[in-house]
Amino acid sequence: MQQYFKPLFALLFLIMFTAACSNETNIDQSAAQHKNISLTISAAASLKDALTDIQKQYEKKHPNIDLKFNFGASGSLQQQITNGAPVDLFFSAAEDKFDALVKAGAISKENGADLVGNDLVLIVPKNNTSVITNFEDLSKPTVQKIALGIPESVPAGQYAKETFEHMNLWKNIEPKTVYAKDVRQVLSYVETGNVEAGVVYKTDALISKKVKIVATADNSTHKPIVYPVGVIKDSKHPQEAKAFYQFLQSKTALDTLKKYGFTAN
Repeated sequence: MQQYFKPLFALLFLIMFTAACSNETNIDQSAAQHKNISLTISAAASLKDALTDIQKQYEKKHPNIDLKFNFGASGSLQQQITNGAPVDLFFSAAEDKFDALVKAGAISKENGADLVGNDLVLIVPKNNTSVITNFEDLSKPTVQKIALGIPESVPAGQYAKETFEHMNLWKNIEPKTVYAKDVRQVLSYVETGNVEAGVVYKTDALISKKVKIVATADNSTHKPIVYPVGVIKDSKHPQEAKAFYQFLQSKTALDTLKKYGFTAN
């Protein structure tokens, strides 16, 4: 009898051990499916408020996704990505910065889209009794300081320079220019009264109670303001990055962007 039960016990032990291992594997796979995944999105500074709202919407529906935003000037963000910064998506305020990454092979054309647009506006401190009511007034000798984003890296600064050149104002305005690292810094300079005026996007001006818009640049004076977004080829989480990229094109996300003043593309 003893010789008969030994192989039976061995067989039962093997079955139980196999079942336990299988169960453990299923648990591990389930945990992997629900583990938190962090996505890094490099985005133009002008998108900060809208994307903060979109972040709340998306993370509520996808609790395992942690969206981390790196806001800054589109040109600077492009350089960071070119130099190997670990980024999953790029949301630019200028087509040329985005196209440079497409040309370099960092973003596939099929994983990129022109999402929204914006307007370029001239702002002054809200309580300022300045005589500045239009772009031409910036040439007056009484106006001493005007804030712009650095044209080489800040798209809003690039568009502003194009506008001034188109209006034959740049020669008089350039010596008065105070350059900023991004549009939010331009906004800050105007809010604090460190400059008499600044050029930002309409979306930036609308979030501040300390400035007022005195003029909007005619679209014919500068290149079209387009915000493209795309998935970085080297993303460590391509499926999750693609899912968020698609969400940004949804009605929910676009309605949020429009709420903050962005225009339909």
